[in-house]
Amino acid sequence: MLLPYIEQLPEGYSEGHYKGVKYGISKTVFNQHHSFKIYAKELGGTNFISLNYYITRQNELLKPCEMPEEKVIDFLKHVELV
Repeated sequence: MLLPYIEQLPEGYSEGHYKGVKYGISKTVFNQHHSFKIYAKELGGTNFISLNYYITRQNELLKPCEMPEEKVIDFLKHVELV
């Protein structure tokens, strides 16, 4: 699933490049690493990525915030940390 991509992002603030653009990325961890909130904002622009990710006993749930799931997945898979 997407957990390996989420785990690669450090907790707190970091920066990364996605599609040639620099983003400020904020990751917050809840529930003993069973819930995650990620918000990434294009630095100097208006684009953003926002999602919540939950790990339950049965499965993992991706909940994008007001955007297509495909956009969030592409960002997680292709962002390069600086």
